[in-house]
Amino acid sequence: MKPTIVPAEEALKRLQEGNQRFVAEKRNHAHEDNEYRVSLSKGQDPFAVILACADSRVTPEILFDQGLGDLFVIRVAGNVAKEKVTGSIEYAVAHLGVRLVMVLGHQNCGAVGASMGVAELSKNLQALVNEIKPAVHMAEKSGEKDVLNTAVRYNAQLVAAKLSESQPTLYPAVENEGLKIVPAYYKLETGEVELL
Repeated sequence: MKPTIVPAEEALKRLQEGNQRFVAEKRNHAHEDNEYRVSLSKGQDPFAVILACADSRVTPEILFDQGLGDLFVIRVAGNVAKEKVTGSIEYAVAHLGVRLVMVLGHQNCGAVGASMGVAELSKNLQALVNEIKPAVHMAEKSGEKDVLNTAVRYNAQLVAAKLSESQPTLYPAVENEGLKIVPAYYKLETGEVELL
């Protein structure tokens, strides 16, 4: 199955329109029927990658009103991008033709909150929070009162910037193939996704 290349701006428009439907409680539930599910057995053709937090309240397919096969979703606490996550994104870009990657942070992220603490953590959790600490330091220096959610925003921006520079796949795709990597912030209270 040859992938359909959806330009980044069109993909972003689809996400924004889907989020508007979600917020307005007017979801269209596209691509959820049995016939469409069966058609996906021949291959996948997502139009965007969403790197989101593993938080149970942040489900990209729902908050962007998308269906089966529409999004290539990667979820990890704190929406950090180490080797395996970056490799998954590279796969979607190089083999599935995706031209939009969204790094989606969210209000009151527990992983970012853990990065602000001084408690002793397990080795694996410590490795996770170490990835987030630069954003926490930026937020602490920013003068913003809401340090947690400022850090969440900075974290999404830093991860997006890091991915944009990733070699050998993502940076050349940004430079030559129209790939866009955008940071965003999901507001739990309103359901809105804000581009950063």
